Amino acid sequence: MRYVPAFSAPHAQAAQVGMEILREGGNALDAMIAAASAMTVLYPHMNSLVGDSFWLIHKPGEAPCAIDACGAAAQLASIDWYQQQGHAQIPGRGHLACVTPGATLSGYQRARELAQQWSLAEALPLSHLLAPAIALARDGIRVTRSLQQASAKLLAENAGNAAFRQLFTPRQQVLCEGDYLCNPDLANTLELLAAKGLHAIFNGDLATHTADYLSHAGSPLRLGDLQQTRAQFVTPLSVQTRVGQCYNLPAPTQGVASLMILALYDRLYQSDWSDVERVHALIECTKQAFLVRDAQVADPRRLSAQWPQLLTDDYLDARATQIAAQALPWPHIAQPGDTVWMGCVDQQGVMVSFIQSIYWEFGAAVVIPATGLVWNNRGVSFQLDAQARNALLPGMKPFHTLNPALALLQDGRRMVYGTMGGEGQPQTQSALFTRYLYDGVPLADAIARGRWLLGRTWGDQQQDLKLEQDLYEQVGDALRARGHQLRAVPLHSELMGHAGAVVSRRDGSADAVSDPRSDGAGVVEHTHE
Repeated sequence: MRYVPAFSAPHAQAAQVGMEILREGGNALDAMIAAASAMTVLYPHMNSLVGDSFWLIHKPGEAPCAIDACGAAAQLASIDWYQQQGHAQIPGRGHLACVTPGATLSGYQRARELAQQWSLAEALPLSHLLAPAIALARDGIRVTRSLQQASAKLLAENAGNAAFRQLFTPRQQVLCEGDYLCNPDLANTLELLAAKGLHAIFNGDLATHTADYLSHAGSPLRLGDLQQTRAQFVTPLSVQTRVGQCYNLPAPTQGVASLMILALYDRLYQSDWSDVERVHALIECTKQAFLVRDAQVADPRRLSAQWPQLLTDDYLDARATQIAAQALPWPHIAQPGDTVWMGCVDQQGVMVSFIQSIYWEFGAAVVIPATGLVWNNRGVSFQLDAQARNALLPGMKPFHTLNPALALLQDGRRMVYGTMGGEGQPQTQSALFTRYLYDGVPLADAIARGRWLLGRTWGDQQQDLKLEQDLYEQVGDALRARGHQLRAVPLHSELMGHAGAVVSRRDGSADAVSDPRSDGAGVVEHTHE
């Protein structure tokens, strides 16, 4: 059987890059690598070749599998190391924020190994997959409004090393929407990877140059940390709902929270609910899931004895009884985060849900000189408190907001979906999923309609409940009467993240959509034989 290829990405050019690989007969994993590497050029404020990524993959007839491409804390990174330098918490920017090596390129390599193991469509040469990203970096990209806003924020913070400022705030000026931005050093780095292999980021001259720069600048990272970085295959978490089996990533991601929201909502849902009741229920399910997440999620080696019970019927039934008609008092301090989500399906029916990030916008605001690489600041998730669940310790993985989603539905459809947005990721996932599958809203409308955000996310510091203007006018008064503290934000605000989804049906046909809040596109090949 031939499936209709489809691709969704938060930047239209990346979607076209991925779709072109699929049109050539390439497999979904190669298509995602091509698009993901292009996204590091197109959205440099949200992801990088030295960031982290997570994959959720399904081949018809096989159990879903996942790849954890998340770096671990450097061997020198410890609570004492930071406290001796006078820090009560890890700085958010600069070389001291460079705590973990990004593992995303190791994830790309694992994906190519899986494609070979599954005997997917013949793997395309790495040089072919990276060629679009190389061209974009060398010839230049059009600066998007999102990139302009991130540049303005970093300029206001006076953040970034010299190489960063030269590239992203040149001459102390903000990048302007519509202007061209070239990154020839990144093009050279990509060409090196195409010639020598993805492992060159962790071994060889490039790795030595990177480690030497970071160590001399004051980061705890060393060459050995890069050399030891390996992505891992992991078993996804899953939960059964009335519409199908839902999958997400295990710790150290917040995937358990995303699944818990859906499972709790499924227990409470009534088809005759009003819009107010639907939104209220999802918000309250989110609060319950976040309380569990904040108490439980950490490096897999630190999980409590209760972890295996969190998605069982008994545990979920008990949690559901905690949800009332009135709002639970909030807030709890939220996690920020920037990222890109992309999804696709290839001619063999292989589906990929993929997410890639450097944490805050522009990560640590450190560009490795002569490479064009923007370093992540994922280590900010660690705490300099030995009693904390996510206490900094060498070799440990930090808490991750990243969590790409997959659902195998009762009617034979399969769906990959996700979003950027840190704390907003599980909330946006639940909104689009329940609108589409419980309420029968068309997929594009399920993503485009007004959304809400409990806590903070991209570019925002407020911990309250935010509703986009159209939804606020529809349900705001009724939610306030239920005890929610809320405010309105503009329609299609980037605060709500960049969502996307791809659906593949039993007959092989497909839908792909991207968020109007992004610069993205959902592309479907319409020649189905």
